[in-house]
Amino acid sequence: MEKSIHQFKVKNIKGQDTDLSSFKDQVILIVNTASECGFTPQYKELEELYQKYKEEGFTVLGFPSNDFGGQEPLKANEITSFCEINYGVTFPLFEKTVVKGKDASELFQFLSSKKLNGSVNISPKWNFQKYLIDKEGHVYDYYLSTTKPSSKKIAKAIEKLLAK
Repeated sequence: MEKSIHQFKVKNIKGQDTDLSSFKDQVILIVNTASECGFTPQYKELEELYQKYKEEGFTVLGFPSNDFGGQEPLKANEITSFCEINYGVTFPLFEKTVVKGKDASELFQFLSSKKLNGSVNISPKWNFQKYLIDKEGHVYDYYLSTTKPSSKKIAKAIEKLLAK
Protein backbone atom coordinates (compact mmCIF):
# COMPACT_ATOMS: atom_id res chain seq x y z
CA MET A 1 0.00 0.00 0.00
CA GLU A 2 1.32 3.42 -0.95
CA LYS A 3 2.22 5.62 1.99
CA SER A 4 -0.08 8.54 2.75
CA ILE A 5 -0.21 11.39 5.25
CA HIS A 6 -2.81 9.34 7.13
CA GLN A 7 0.04 7.27 8.59
CA PHE A 8 1.45 10.19 10.55
CA LYS A 9 0.77 11.47 14.04
CA VAL A 10 1.57 15.11 14.82
CA LYS A 11 1.03 17.38 17.79
CA ASN A 12 -1.53 20.14 17.54
CA ILE A 13 -0.73 23.67 18.73
CA LYS A 14 -1.83 22.65 22.26
CA GLY A 15 0.63 19.75 22.29
CA GLN A 16 -1.99 17.03 21.90
CA ASP A 17 -1.38 14.07 19.60
CA THR A 18 -3.36 14.25 16.38
CA ASP A 19 -3.64 11.26 14.10
CA LEU A 20 -3.77 12.54 10.52
CA SER A 21 -5.97 9.54 9.66
CA SER A 22 -8.73 11.59 11.32
CA PHE A 23 -8.69 13.67 8.11
CA LYS A 24 -9.39 10.65 5.84
CA ASP A 25 -11.82 11.45 3.03
CA GLN A 26 -11.00 15.16 3.26
CA VAL A 27 -9.11 17.32 0.82
CA ILE A 28 -6.33 19.06 2.75
CA LEU A 29 -4.06 22.03 2.17
CA ILE A 30 -0.96 21.69 4.37
CA VAL A 31 0.92 24.98 4.79
CA ASN A 32 4.12 25.84 6.66
CA THR A 33 3.42 29.21 8.26
CA ALA A 34 5.20 32.03 10.10
CA SER A 35 3.97 35.14 11.88
CA GLU A 36 6.70 37.57 10.79
CA CYS A 37 6.92 36.85 7.05
CA GLY A 38 5.98 38.99 4.08
CA PHE A 39 3.53 36.20 3.18
CA THR A 40 1.89 36.18 6.65
CA PRO A 41 -1.25 37.99 5.33
CA GLN A 42 -1.97 34.72 3.48
CA TYR A 43 -3.44 33.52 6.79
CA LYS A 44 -6.52 35.59 5.92
CA GLU A 45 -6.90 33.96 2.48
CA LEU A 46 -6.24 30.49 3.94
CA GLU A 47 -9.07 31.07 6.43
CA GLU A 48 -11.36 32.28 3.60
CA LEU A 49 -10.53 29.15 1.59
CA TYR A 50 -11.22 26.99 4.64
CA GLN A 51 -14.58 28.68 5.25
CA LYS A 52 -15.57 28.42 1.59
CA TYR A 53 -15.00 24.66 1.27
CA LYS A 54 -15.05 23.17 4.80
CA GLU A 55 -18.68 22.02 4.53
CA GLU A 56 -17.70 20.05 1.41
CA GLY A 57 -14.90 18.14 3.16
CA PHE A 58 -11.90 20.48 2.89
CA THR A 59 -9.51 21.65 5.59
CA VAL A 60 -6.34 23.68 5.96
CA LEU A 61 -3.63 22.44 8.33
CA GLY A 62 -1.14 25.10 9.44
CA PHE A 63 2.34 24.10 10.59
CA PRO A 64 4.23 27.09 12.03
CA SER A 65 7.95 26.91 11.32
CA ASN A 66 10.97 28.99 12.23
CA ASP A 67 13.09 27.49 9.43
CA PHE A 68 13.18 30.49 7.13
CA GLY A 69 14.80 33.65 8.44
CA GLY A 70 13.68 33.00 12.02
CA GLN A 71 10.27 34.39 11.08
CA GLU A 72 8.31 32.36 13.63
CA PRO A 73 9.72 33.43 17.01
CA LEU A 74 6.41 33.06 18.87
CA LYS A 75 5.48 30.30 21.32
CA ALA A 76 2.41 28.10 20.70
CA ASN A 77 -0.10 30.16 22.70
CA GLU A 78 1.23 33.37 21.10
CA ILE A 79 0.89 31.87 17.61
CA THR A 80 -2.72 30.90 18.35
CA SER A 81 -3.57 34.38 19.63
CA PHE A 82 -1.74 36.10 16.76
CA CYS A 83 -3.61 34.03 14.15
CA GLU A 84 -7.02 34.43 15.78
CA ILE A 85 -6.74 38.16 16.54
CA ASN A 86 -5.12 39.29 13.28
CA TYR A 87 -6.60 36.88 10.74
CA GLY A 88 -9.58 35.15 12.37
CA VAL A 89 -7.95 31.75 11.90
CA THR A 90 -10.17 28.81 12.90
CA PHE A 91 -8.50 26.04 10.87
CA PRO A 92 -6.27 23.58 12.79
CA LEU A 93 -2.78 24.72 13.75
CA PHE A 94 0.00 22.44 14.89
CA GLU A 95 3.17 22.67 16.96
CA LYS A 96 6.10 24.58 15.57
CA THR A 97 7.67 22.16 13.10
CA VAL A 98 10.98 21.74 11.29
CA VAL A 99 9.99 21.55 7.61
CA LYS A 100 13.31 21.36 5.74
CA GLY A 101 16.62 19.58 5.83
CA LYS A 102 17.72 16.44 7.63
CA ASP A 103 15.90 17.46 10.83
CA ALA A 104 12.56 17.97 9.08
CA SER A 105 9.59 16.26 10.71
CA GLU A 106 8.59 12.88 9.28
CA LEU A 107 5.50 14.47 7.73
CA PHE A 108 7.50 17.14 5.89
CA GLN A 109 10.13 14.59 4.84
CA PHE A 110 7.27 12.59 3.33
CA LEU A 111 5.76 15.65 1.61
CA SER A 112 9.17 16.72 0.29
CA SER A 113 9.96 13.27 -1.09
CA LYS A 114 7.13 13.37 -3.63
CA LYS A 115 7.90 13.90 -7.29
CA LEU A 116 5.30 16.01 -9.05
CA ASN A 117 5.16 17.67 -12.45
CA GLY A 118 8.73 16.60 -13.18
CA SER A 119 9.99 18.27 -10.00
CA VAL A 120 12.49 16.23 -8.02
CA ASN A 121 12.46 18.21 -4.79
CA ILE A 122 9.30 19.81 -3.50
CA SER A 123 10.56 20.58 -0.02
CA PRO A 124 9.51 24.00 1.25
CA LYS A 125 11.51 26.83 -0.30
CA TRP A 126 10.08 29.44 2.09
CA ASN A 127 7.19 30.08 4.49
CA PHE A 128 3.66 29.49 3.19
CA GLN A 129 4.47 26.74 0.71
CA LYS A 130 1.30 24.72 0.22
CA TYR A 131 0.71 21.00 -0.34
CA LEU A 132 -2.66 19.91 -1.68
CA ILE A 133 -3.58 16.44 -0.42
CA ASP A 134 -6.32 14.27 -1.95
CA LYS A 135 -8.95 12.34 0.03
CA GLU A 136 -6.69 9.27 0.16
CA GLY A 137 -3.89 11.27 1.79
CA HIS A 138 -1.61 11.55 -1.24
CA VAL A 139 0.15 14.70 -2.40
CA TYR A 140 -1.79 15.93 -5.43
CA ASP A 141 0.06 19.19 -6.06
CA TYR A 142 2.11 21.87 -4.36
CA TYR A 143 2.28 25.64 -4.63
CA LEU A 144 5.14 27.98 -3.81
CA SER A 145 4.71 30.85 -1.35
CA THR A 146 4.04 33.27 -4.19
CA THR A 147 0.85 31.41 -5.16
CA LYS A 148 -1.91 33.07 -3.15
CA PRO A 149 -4.47 30.82 -1.45
CA SER A 150 -7.14 32.81 -3.32
CA SER A 151 -5.67 31.88 -6.72
CA LYS A 152 -7.99 30.27 -9.30
CA LYS A 153 -5.38 27.53 -9.73
CA ILE A 154 -5.77 26.36 -6.12
CA ALA A 155 -9.58 26.72 -6.11
CA LYS A 156 -9.91 24.66 -9.32
CA ALA A 157 -7.69 21.89 -7.92
CA ILE A 158 -9.63 21.80 -4.62
CA GLU A 159 -12.96 21.66 -6.47
CA LYS A 160 -11.69 18.84 -8.72
CA LEU A 161 -10.57 16.77 -5.70
CA LEU A 162 -13.77 17.46 -3.76
CA ALA A 163 -15.83 16.27 -6.74
CA LYS A 164 -14.10 12.85 -6.74
